[in-house]
Amino acid sequence: MKFRLLFAILGCIGMAIIYGFKVNLSVAIVAMVNQTAIKDSGSHHDVTKLSHVTSNLSADAALQCHSKQDSIHDKDSGSEDGPLVWTEPEQGLVLGSYFWGYLITQVPGGRVAELYGGKWVFWGAVLLNVLAVLLSPICSMAGYQYLIMMRILMGLGAGVTFPAMNVLIAEWAPENERSTISAIVYGGTSLGTVLSIPTAGLIAGTLGWESVFYIHGGLALIWLLLWAILVSDCPESNKFISQEEKQYIFDHHTHAERSDEAKESKPPVPWKSILTSVPFWALCISHTLNNFGWYMLLVELPMFMSSGLGFNIKENALLSAIPFLANWIFCIVYSRVLDMLVQKKIFKTVHARKVSMAIASAIPAICLIGVCLSGCNSSAVVGLMIVATCFYGTMFAGVFSNHTDIASNYAGLLMGITNMSATIPGFAVPALVGGLTHGVPGLAPWHTVFYITAGLLGLEFVIFTFFASADEQPWNQPKKVSHANEELKKLSTMEA
Repeated sequence: MKFRLLFAILGCIGMAIIYGFKVNLSVAIVAMVNQTAIKDSGSHHDVTKLSHVTSNLSADAALQCHSKQDSIHDKDSGSEDGPLVWTEPEQGLVLGSYFWGYLITQVPGGRVAELYGGKWVFWGAVLLNVLAVLLSPICSMAGYQYLIMMRILMGLGAGVTFPAMNVLIAEWAPENERSTISAIVYGGTSLGTVLSIPTAGLIAGTLGWESVFYIHGGLALIWLLLWAILVSDCPESNKFISQEEKQYIFDHHTHAERSDEAKESKPPVPWKSILTSVPFWALCISHTLNNFGWYMLLVELPMFMSSGLGFNIKENALLSAIPFLANWIFCIVYSRVLDMLVQKKIFKTVHARKVSMAIASAIPAICLIGVCLSGCNSSAVVGLMIVATCFYGTMFAGVFSNHTDIASNYAGLLMGITNMSATIPGFAVPALVGGLTHGVPGLAPWHTVFYITAGLLGLEFVIFTFFASADEQPWNQPKKVSHANEELKKLSTMEA
């Protein structure tokens, strides 16, 4: 096996661990809290909310949604109560606190990885998550405030994972395999969700909710050992890779000189050049808008199906995992084909990036419009959700690979900046949905949300298509820029 593929697989598993820990609480919390007490206190509100949801539908559609909603309540009423009496706002604080830490470490994590290497930064991030997960049952019994502390720690660790991994990919991925390696690694985010959601439900139902954290956290300890032994910051310092593969990676690296001079003296950050760079802003804005649609699909669309259409998606773990499984498989196959097209010079790298983002924006936008036109047809909505999530996998060959294209020396820092900006939709999407749907009956406010999202994805398509670049930017090599400026000054002096 090519060692760079082993690196990609271990990176994929690491990302899967991070994302699996991120979502397993969403499943486990159902078994953790006292559902009966919560429903008794909120039963009147549920009836009122249901009448609002269905009031603007046609008579047949309202009856259909109402009957489905009743079946949900009937199924939920048979669920086993947990030991924790947490109100819904308290549960919301616990689930949302993850992002408090996640925002803080993005930019500093990327720069630290550039200066000192991504291997141990990424390893430390996973270790912090493992420790927080293993302590979660004890903290939960002590009080939700203590679990919030663990979730913040998990977010702090997770915040450095994308920037640190981008630094590692910049070192390990040959230019002609960058899309594939990026897709394998970052596809772990979908794989983690695929594995975590159903296993968390199965473990909680058979062994108890505490076992979700102990089993998931315990298995991750194996990865920590393998990563520490096998992976290095770059191919040159790895003990297991063959000399032939080292030379291949070096020969097919975008900027081979980075392996020598750039590593000896880390270049300073050209902040002014970065913040005035059109390709950087096209990347940053596109990454943010892309995440807006992603969060809408992952969080709000299932909620719309549950509360708006009465479709019981939470009870079907397999159905919840299918979109992510489709996303993971498709992104790897697509990226490999894309790299082959680039190698055969059928596509230029810039075209590969722009086509990828066109797919990741246009198809989900069309699917969201289709959801609006599907009315109360939950089967059509499910199908559209699967298609949209599947084709979103092309983003890994788009914005997630573009940082290294334009500035490989600052791949971690740029990922930190754009991913921090792309985290804002994690707060903005629920706020938008809540503001438009609160106290407003019918499906119309939900459709407004989806049309807005489709419009933002269309804006992303325009911005990335016309303003993005895959060319190395001049500010990526400060020494070369400085040397060129000196030469120009000398030339000007001689002419004078």
